[in-house]
Amino acid sequence: QVQLVESGGGLVQPGGSLRLSCAVSGSNFMLYHITWYRQALGKQRDFVALLTSGGNINYANAVRGRFTISRENAKNTVYLQMNNLKPQDTAVYYCSARLRETATDYWGQGTQVTVSS
Repeated sequence: QVQLVESGGGLVQPGGSLRLSCAVSGSNFMLYHITWYRQALGKQRDFVALLTSGGNINYANAVRGRFTISRENAKNTVYLQMNNLKPQDTAVYYCSARLRETATDYWGQGTQVTVSS
């Protein structure tokens, strides 16, 4: 069973930065595609960033140029570096893992990011 644990959320002022972490338990970490999503209060869950097992990266238009997704295979961890944060980035951020060539998604519990002065 794959388990994901997000951390690194918090309260930050506009223009500030945070780095979220997604720790993935289990074997074959390098074979997983990892996706970050976010869900603002009362809204649907939206795609933020994807890092495939092959190293391909994609970002939502709203975060491109401000957010960076990366992975550290030795720690089974994926990061989301968020810079120049805006109030509209406020949301619960979730990471999801999918073993390549499968259709099962595993989810973490989420971490709250609040951008406010």
